[in-house]
Amino acid sequence: MKKIIFFIVLGTAVVGCKQKSDNVNHKYTNALINETSPYLLQHAHNPVNWEAWHPEVLERAQKEDKLLLISIGYAACHWCHVMEKECFEDEQAAKVMNENFINIKIDREERPDVDQIYMDAIQMISGQGGWPLNIVALPDGRPFWGATYVPRDNWIKSLEQLAELYRKDKSRVTQYATDLANGLQAINLVENDTESERYSMDQLEAAVHNWSQHFDTFMGGHKRAPKFMMPNNWDFLLHYTKATNKPQIMEFVDTTLTRMAYGGIYDHVGGGFSRYAVDIKWHVPHFEKMLYDNGQLTSLYAKAYAVTKNELYKDVASQTIAFVKEELMDKSGGFYSSLDADSLDKNGQLEEGAYYVWTQGELTQLLGKDYEIFQDYFNINSYGHWEDGNYVLIRDKNDKEIADKYNLEVSGLKNIIRKSLDILKTERNTRSRPRLDDKILTSWNGLMLKGLVDAYRYLSKPEYLDLAIKNAEFIQQQMIKDDNSLHRNHKEGKSSINGFLDDYATVIDGYFSLYEISFDGQWLRLAKRLLDYAIEHFLDDTSGMFFYTSDVDRSLIRRTIEVDDNVISSSNSMMAINLFKFDKLFPNKGYGKISEQMLKNVQKDFDRRAQGFSNWLHLVLFQNQNFYEIAVLGDDFKTMAREIGKEYNPNSILVGSKKDGSLELLKNRTVPGKTLAYVCQHGACKLPVSSPAQVLDQL
Repeated sequence: MKKIIFFIVLGTAVVGCKQKSDNVNHKYTNALINETSPYLLQHAHNPVNWEAWHPEVLERAQKEDKLLLISIGYAACHWCHVMEKECFEDEQAAKVMNENFINIKIDREERPDVDQIYMDAIQMISGQGGWPLNIVALPDGRPFWGATYVPRDNWIKSLEQLAELYRKDKSRVTQYATDLANGLQAINLVENDTESERYSMDQLEAAVHNWSQHFDTFMGGHKRAPKFMMPNNWDFLLHYTKATNKPQIMEFVDTTLTRMAYGGIYDHVGGGFSRYAVDIKWHVPHFEKMLYDNGQLTSLYAKAYAVTKNELYKDVASQTIAFVKEELMDKSGGFYSSLDADSLDKNGQLEEGAYYVWTQGELTQLLGKDYEIFQDYFNINSYGHWEDGNYVLIRDKNDKEIADKYNLEVSGLKNIIRKSLDILKTERNTRSRPRLDDKILTSWNGLMLKGLVDAYRYLSKPEYLDLAIKNAEFIQQQMIKDDNSLHRNHKEGKSSINGFLDDYATVIDGYFSLYEISFDGQWLRLAKRLLDYAIEHFLDDTSGMFFYTSDVDRSLIRRTIEVDDNVISSSNSMMAINLFKFDKLFPNKGYGKISEQMLKNVQKDFDRRAQGFSNWLHLVLFQNQNFYEIAVLGDDFKTMAREIGKEYNPNSILVGSKKDGSLELLKNRTVPGKTLAYVCQHGACKLPVSSPAQVLDQL
């Protein structure tokens, strides 16, 4: 394809959001004032005549034969707000936009379906992507130009050229948009592979070996900067070491989780993780905190604690939950989306990381006699320095090393550090807080629900079960419709937007996992109803995969099929695992056949890039190794099941009941006066045993 005009794609970043006061008389107000998304509302007083993404807007564009200018971002995006200030608040730029385009502003977190397509488009156009994502499209939505951040003068010049080109040479623009749309369709195709054999353990070992060439064995993670935490990568490798006894891989996972927990990417004062680190040592983050990261990392650290009994991992999981509960939990039980990176500094200026960083003078004054130990522990030195005299707390030694240096017991050192961090948190609470994105997204809540379930399972704190049930009830009451479909978004008491595949996949997983620790059958029944709805409305019979959007929604250019595991696992990989597990409980529903076919369809890519399919690789282990269904029945079934569940055994599922239940695994197995556990495979069970230790011996 030829480029019809120059494409401007400059560096992007994912930080901060612009703060505005609501108590101001605004010169301009556009249609976004009627939206609930914090990101869209931030643009409601631009001179640009913004509209939200609604069918009637697209219909009007076609009636008027007017180009679409589609700008996509999100509340924690720093460069989105830089461009807003330079371009969208500029009256001359707005005049060009309003005269020549129908301008649509999209929150990518609300509408990932639209974002996916236009992100693929800009990557085809320019080879790069990022946010803000700005697209110019034909009135029917087919794109032909794209850019990320663009300075004001270039922005105006580009838009004037594009509008002129469309007026003078519409056929050329239309042909380019047609070619690009065909390309977007082609890159989304997944073939229904009926010829390949099951991916073997030998193939998996080779794929992991190829992947390991990218491991940073000293600092953890991959050999690159920026460093992303990639929870599904380390989650799979934890499973892989359990399944294959690979001590070198376990050492790498341990290094990665320790370095992440030591790094500045982890908030030592308030708990929780920032988005990613810009350097190789996990030191300086982009300071925004996202629910989806913290939900997944809670699961990961809880599992890692179950494997290693490393108290650091237990502390990180607990403190991350405490952060989410304090900063992101709505009174309804739902969880908000994110905290911004930018906040007001001492001079009243928005500054990235201002809420989180410290000067040496502040620390000396606040901590007094404990400063010497604290500065050694958290590297208030050249190693921990960020910029302009600001320090981001980072560890590089374990507790015993520091304690020995100062002739302290480890417990005494921990008390000093805990007291010091409490002082800093009290001080930090006096600062201007980062802005909150208070929309509640179903899929991200599903991830946090799973995090709470895993934390309860492996850390045994009843509070986590209470939080999980409260969140599960919120999703049930506010996000599930009468026909068993889901809403995507909830804000100010109102649920909106039809759910996408990731909403179903994460909630099904969360509910299934909640059943495994509570044995309350309503969660399993709800999960199954959601699964059956997804099969009916999202499954593509041609490819054997699931579309990202349901058949009740209008499609744009294509119905995306998402297979690559990114920071969040792909919706198809999550669904394939859900189907595999449900097949163990409902073997006559055909769930297993769908799951097996889905895996075959994508396994050709595992050899080349295993890290991009790490969630799929759990299925390779499930299929090639023994997978167990564990059923516990009797008066004391919950106590026994909890003891069994505390051990990390990913190749198993757990069901339980006081007496015979409706599940096949729970039928005709009760023995009066006894609590017994049955270890089964494909419904065929070994002789029952009466203790958790005996169950673990049978696994």
